[in-house]
Amino acid sequence: MFFTGDTSPEPHDGGSKDAVAGALDAVVDVDRAITALVSDRFAAVLAWREQTVRSAAEDGWATPEMVARSMRLELASALRITEYAAAVMIAHAEALQDRYALAGAALRDGRITERHAAILIDLLDTVEPELRAGLLPRAVALAEELPLGAFRRALRKLVDAVRAVTLEVRHREALTQRRIAVEPAADEMAWLMSLMPAVEAHAIFERVTGIAKTVLVADKNAVAAELQKAEREGSVPDDTVQVRTLNQARADVFGDLLIDGMTDHLPTEARGIRASVVVTVPVLALLDESTNASGPPVVEGIGPIPLSRAKELCGGSEGWMRVLTHPETGMVLSVGRDRYRPPKPLADLVKWRADRCLAPGCGVPASRCQVDHNLAWENGGNTELPNHAPFCQGHHTLKHHGGWHVTQIPDSGGAIQWISPTGRRYVVKPERRVPVFTAQQTAAEPEPPPSQTGWFEQTG
Repeated sequence: MFFTGDTSPEPHDGGSKDAVAGALDAVVDVDRAITALVSDRFAAVLAWREQTVRSAAEDGWATPEMVARSMRLELASALRITEYAAAVMIAHAEALQDRYALAGAALRDGRITERHAAILIDLLDTVEPELRAGLLPRAVALAEELPLGAFRRALRKLVDAVRAVTLEVRHREALTQRRIAVEPAADEMAWLMSLMPAVEAHAIFERVTGIAKTVLVADKNAVAAELQKAEREGSVPDDTVQVRTLNQARADVFGDLLIDGMTDHLPTEARGIRASVVVTVPVLALLDESTNASGPPVVEGIGPIPLSRAKELCGGSEGWMRVLTHPETGMVLSVGRDRYRPPKPLADLVKWRADRCLAPGCGVPASRCQVDHNLAWENGGNTELPNHAPFCQGHHTLKHHGGWHVTQIPDSGGAIQWISPTGRRYVVKPERRVPVFTAQQTAAEPEPPPSQTGWFEQTG
């Protein structure tokens, strides 16, 4: 998901709105000046570093490592920041000069912000040096266009796509490092840690959380029953019956499952809970491993996974929601129903298409959002894909009560236009697109209404 901002306000009737818009323009101008000063600060840091290194070499008073540590301490003390923040500032200054000069120039011109530059450095540094040169111009272009959250996601997808060629090999190598370790903690406690594939780790956490939440309900019911019993009998309630926190319940369930292999002593409602993980796979990749145009398979909330793992997950294992997409059109071909809780097709498709809250710059996952009618039901809006979008609670409230005018742009594939109270326009586009298919019409046949042109197929 991304949005574009139009810095030219919509025409309006002057007065106080002109004053508000002018005040916002001043904020934007000051922010650009601050960005230019950030670039100047990086240049000053580099000049100071060069002078410090030269002086230390002339005096021969310390090793390069010690000079670096001394610089971090001095910079942190002078700016009243942490040494970690000082180290990051020095590292970013070096990166923008040595490895990512194109991004450094964009920062100096005010075309990107310091945070955009930091995200660019952090993500491109994960890429092999021989691949960075080809990625840098595209990364800078994205930074100039997108807000922080959308930029981070877009650049991560770009990096993942470039590294997808070596993903299978890197995953096999990483698998050799899997292990379990115990680290002592205070007061007869310990940390039990496991390095394992991310998909399994997230699935384990989700299942443990689901069982734990059910256990908490049983805890609350037990406490209520004890209080009622004490009230009837005129006795003192048993204070050993307590409601655990969610973290405590997770830890207890985790231990019970590993030690006993079962949860028979837990409430009946807590049994049979399974993990649910969304795996998006280009459908032709399942048929032809040489198909790379559509990118690698992706697990929601985790990122790309090797094709071999995707094939394994899509092979019929219970609890996995399988979303198959066409590699060229992005059309949803199938949403599996063989999981613990069957999906609601329309809501799932709306959220899948958007991926995030469709408010400018918002990064709340669509799975945590409310599906909203763009044209309200009471005003004649239909319950259909072209009239729905996901919004988080805060932006849903803002949409209706914040003075913004919010509409879905017709025939845009779900793009939302936000017009602010000052008249500024922002267009937010979904991460994915669902193509519209229309039947060829004869002269005698009327055109179907727009609500009949879109479709998706669900298989169970």
